[in-house]
Amino acid sequence: MNKRKAIVTGASRGIGLAICQTLHHEGFDLVGIARSLPSGIDTGLFDHVIEQDLSNPDSIVAFATRLAREQEDADTIISCAGAGRFAPLESLGVDDIRYQLNLNLLAPMLIARAFVPIFKKRRQGNFVFIGSEAGHQAGQRGTAYSASKFGLRGFVKSLRIECASRGIRVCLINPGMTQTDFYAGQGFAPGKGDAEHLRAKDIADAVTLVLNAPSGTVFDEINLSPLNRVIDFKSN
Repeated sequence: MNKRKAIVTGASRGIGLAICQTLHHEGFDLVGIARSLPSGIDTGLFDHVIEQDLSNPDSIVAFATRLAREQEDADTIISCAGAGRFAPLESLGVDDIRYQLNLNLLAPMLIARAFVPIFKKRRQGNFVFIGSEAGHQAGQRGTAYSASKFGLRGFVKSLRIECASRGIRVCLINPGMTQTDFYAGQGFAPGKGDAEHLRAKDIADAVTLVLNAPSGTVFDEINLSPLNRVIDFKSN
């Protein structure tokens, strides 16, 4: 059996890094994509690392095309890169809105677009998209973020239908509040108790469940949440 190869965006931290660590132990070859690699990261996890800003719409089309050409033997694409900027709509700049829509929605769509023809020709492949509970339930100060995640959910559901007859599996995983640096610089964070937040490895374990399922089985959508939903609002 040929060794499996996964491309993971947002691979340098948080959920993306946890996914890479878990898939490395599962024996996958890994291509990690990140805007930059922080010092101290274990580069031994990856067979190849690509530094790329996926929020830049001027470069993403050419990048996605080149990635598909250079990594056409990949059988799994995991779109994990994402960001949130939370504020009342009138306080969000146009650049803030564009940034979230480009990174959370446009980039995963265009990368998938580049690989769909390869997977269809091969009649095999996996797309896993990391969404958010914000794609189901909108929240205060999350207008642009929720818009991007609702949009991603609609895209994934349509892609799932489009690809099924060609042997391609498409899954959306929606985590609730997860203890990562996603909340650094935000005015809130998940609760500190063990039952008040998810761990990045929880989402990574869900990814391996999806990828290790029989080829004819698809987890269309997985929603993960902490047992108790607690939000800690930071004092100014």
